[in-house]
Amino acid sequence: MEVPAMTDIIAADIGGTNARFARARLDERNVPSLGKVRKYKVADFPSLQACWAAFVKDEGGDLPQAASIAFATAIGRDVIKLTNSSWMIRPETLDEELGLKQMRLVNDFEAVAHAVARLPQENLPLLFGDDRPFPRDGGVTVLGPGTGLGVAMIAFDDGEPHIVATEGGHQDFAPVDPLEDKILDYLRDKFLRVSTERMVSGPGLNNIYKAMATIGHERVMLMDDAELWQAAVDGTDEFARAAFERFCLCYGSVAGDLALAHGPHAVVLAGGLTQRMRHLLPQTGFHRRFIAKGRFESLMATVPIRLALHEEIGLYGAAAAFRETK
Repeated sequence: MEVPAMTDIIAADIGGTNARFARARLDERNVPSLGKVRKYKVADFPSLQACWAAFVKDEGGDLPQAASIAFATAIGRDVIKLTNSSWMIRPETLDEELGLKQMRLVNDFEAVAHAVARLPQENLPLLFGDDRPFPRDGGVTVLGPGTGLGVAMIAFDDGEPHIVATEGGHQDFAPVDPLEDKILDYLRDKFLRVSTERMVSGPGLNNIYKAMATIGHERVMLMDDAELWQAAVDGTDEFARAAFERFCLCYGSVAGDLALAHGPHAVVLAGGLTQRMRHLLPQTGFHRRFIAKGRFESLMATVPIRLALHEEIGLYGAAAAFRETK
């Protein structure tokens, strides 16, 4: 599709809990700017169409008839079912139902990778490694724990970014020390197959916490995920902090494995949980585990690891993804 110098669209970021909408404008370099962000509780509406209608009413005026929508689930099926929501989306008829002439649907972490490719340097502070720009040719790994473990790749070709959506969070988890061997055995009894996101995700911290307590015969307080993360990050619970340290070790191992798979040029950590632990990561074994790749250790030590900062990275990325609409 030939894109004019300036393109106006509606960007939407649809999760299991909240749906966010905003007008967006794309400049000639496809860098988005967002208008007023409107947020709605998914549970308050029977369908995406009803929630969309509320946004249209609240926004008022003539709206663009083009949209880019990010969903917190896999895309490419005849029917899209949101996690933690009863909403059912049928992509084949959705544009007509929403009154759109052009529409792009993307996975939420695919949208994050689109955002990373367009964010200014000040939104990508360096956490570890050498301070160098993204490669002109080569892959950049984008990952971040949330409800699951989101993974995507930006493949740069002569400086032009191409986004590759992946399901890298569903690779088998690979333990690297005796304690992780025992944690894996514990989780196999619960899940049979243990993917990386069983360890490196929001719920993954609780999996590690319970496994370590069982293995060590420790009496601990059971907490929900939000409570456990709060206790771990604040340091108010010693055992929660120990589980968090193990989480960071696993996060570093997984990030390093993915970087090797994609080509170890650069890594970007994204998502709210990573932003929450930003100032704690350097105090953990995250980077030690990231570089612990045998004969590639000296190379891995130089790989830039950056943090993606943006208050509405899903909306920003959904807007940035629109240009590739055919």
